[in-house]
Amino acid sequence: MTKIVNHWIGGKTVEGASGTHGPVTNPATGEVTTKVAFASVDEVDAAVAAAKEAFATWGQSSLAQRTSILFKFRALLDAHRDEIAELITAEHGKVHSDALGEVARGLEIVDLACGINVQLKGELSTQVASRVDVSSLRQPLGVVAGITPFNFPA
Repeated sequence: MTKIVNHWIGGKTVEGASGTHGPVTNPATGEVTTKVAFASVDEVDAAVAAAKEAFATWGQSSLAQRTSILFKFRALLDAHRDEIAELITAEHGKVHSDALGEVARGLEIVDLACGINVQLKGELSTQVASRVDVSSLRQPLGVVAGITPFNFPA
């Protein structure tokens, strides 16, 4: 039986209701190894609603709390780098050493995110014009979506 990857919404697995799936094939053999559930409009709406709900807590948490979570995420990536590389190899056909390089690059990006708290201080420029000061404050904005490349997943 082919494995099906369903959705992750609100901290739990949600079985795809659209009835439509996309195949994931082993590039070396052409064999379909997994199917990915395509989301219905209602499932996308539910995911956005769950993200908005989570943002209420995340956006109010301190930089120290968010950074702590990112460091835990980084530790998990590092601890499971070989397993992640195996998944990349199975799904993209890359040799294991190249897949490990992708995981290493992913860890570098997480390292940057772990140190982002020093970049989020904002700034103040005084007297940019006569009796005019300019300040900036960086704050989380909310839910965003991204379309990412399939060939560099880590």
